[in-house]
Amino acid sequence: MSRLARRPTRTQGAPRPEGRIYAVGDIHGRHDLLEEALDLIAADRARHDDAGTLVFLGDYIDRGDHAAEVLATLRALPGSVVTLMGNHERMMLDFLHDPDRYGRRWLGNGGVQTLASFGVVPPADPTAPGAMATTARALRKAMASGTIDWLEGLPTLWRSGNLIFVHAGLDPDLPPEAQEEAAFLWGHPAFLRTPRQDGLWVVHGHTIVEQPEARGGRVALDSGAWITDRLTVGVLLQAGVSFLTATAD
Repeated sequence: MSRLARRPTRTQGAPRPEGRIYAVGDIHGRHDLLEEALDLIAADRARHDDAGTLVFLGDYIDRGDHAAEVLATLRALPGSVVTLMGNHERMMLDFLHDPDRYGRRWLGNGGVQTLASFGVVPPADPTAPGAMATTARALRKAMASGTIDWLEGLPTLWRSGNLIFVHAGLDPDLPPEAQEEAAFLWGHPAFLRTPRQDGLWVVHGHTIVEQPEARGGRVALDSGAWITDRLTVGVLLQAGVSFLTATAD
């Protein structure tokens, strides 16, 4: 089942992208919702005869049960597609590079479900010598060729007009080019409470909101797909912002 919800936003200093953009919030292993969202986007594109650009805001894996399928679908998408890195992709890559140091953090934040989606069993005793390294090797072997390189190459920021697209947020007092990568992936303490003063709008996920919104220089699109059964797509145009919502059957 899917639902179309539109809430136009037209205000002074509104978001002004360079073209039609579909920005997709945090997927977290919900391949079913991703497919519904892609159907909604395809229908909207057909109505307007404008393919636009498709932007994914990160956190494709963990928590939900079908991370492997999500990654495969994203990698195969045709056309103009931007896939940003989220903090959960970063945690998995950290685990693959240094499993003993980062394994428990990743597994405790949804990595167990991602392992299962690739057919990898998590260690019964994560503290046992070599257990995490063995699991990391099994995951590398289970992942499709090129997947890790693709993940490593994901950008942390993309820009169109006066819109900045990131996973989590920005330091509101610094220009985009002066930011620490941690702000893009994990957010910044002042991001949600301090509006930017440079006219830029930040399109982001990471922080779950009850309803998607475009106000105060932010477009918030994480509807908590893995627990709410709702995946949000922001449709960003010169004329304003609206939202498409994919829901589970």
